[in-house]
Amino acid sequence: MSLDRPLLGIMLMLGFCVLAPVGDAVAKILGQTVPVGQLVVVRFAVQAVLLIPLVWLSGRAWRMDRRVFLLTILRTLLHIAGIGMMVTALKYLPLADAVAIAFVMPFIMLILGHYALNEEVGSRRIAACAVGFLGTLMVVQPSFAQVGWPALLPVGVAVNFAFFMLVTRQIAKETDPIGLQAVSGVIAVLVMLPVFWMFRGTDWTQVQFVTVSSMDWTLLLGIGVLGTVAHLLMTWSLRYAPSATLAPMQYLEIPFATVIGFVVFGDFPNPLASLGIVITMGAGLYIVLRERATARALQA
Repeated sequence: MSLDRPLLGIMLMLGFCVLAPVGDAVAKILGQTVPVGQLVVVRFAVQAVLLIPLVWLSGRAWRMDRRVFLLTILRTLLHIAGIGMMVTALKYLPLADAVAIAFVMPFIMLILGHYALNEEVGSRRIAACAVGFLGTLMVVQPSFAQVGWPALLPVGVAVNFAFFMLVTRQIAKETDPIGLQAVSGVIAVLVMLPVFWMFRGTDWTQVQFVTVSSMDWTLLLGIGVLGTVAHLLMTWSLRYAPSATLAPMQYLEIPFATVIGFVVFGDFPNPLASLGIVITMGAGLYIVLRERATARALQA
């Protein structure tokens, strides 16, 4: 029986779009004093500590068959890499710019689908893809001129998140979201702790533990809570609505990030980047809506 309830899925994704940039803002604050690796491992540890008791007390399912468990490991590795790249990018870039650049994701997926999967891509979607890339370059250009290669990290986040969403959709209806996130938190900690051991005493400062202030610990715990709740909402949304329905909602993350970046950091995209953000959003929404129209025509 289908579990799709589009309105509920849309509301859950809206919650994700609000909480995700708030978490990014906290990560940007912490990134100035806390190593990226320490931030990431604490974020996943908080996730595990919050959810394991809930899974245990509520009797929720956490056991997985082999296929789902392997996909969960892959999903967790993608999640670790995505957060690590985004936190690093936020050390150098304004919040809105980093989020907007990451929304090159639908264009990357379109190109990959055409060349790697031999999917049919019409001329109008190719044109929209080219326009979207142009908009993204307009956002990247001022940041790249100022900080260099870190301005390209959100592009890596985009590729990473595209695969993360695909894997999540593959297992969302076969797992309990809270159980999935609890297992993912444990896997992430077990993966990362040996990395810290390997690089202890080396010059790789971003994978070291350092002493932090009580305020930083409060923010670290806060980012763990925000990240846990946000990704629960995202996972639940994919459980109740198809990704094609939810994709347009994700673009709300950009204006939310712009407002938060202005309020918290006083950052606002310059005119060229602002124009690029508008172009990227317009082209991305066109591709999403075109994909939905094509899917409906094939089903008719």
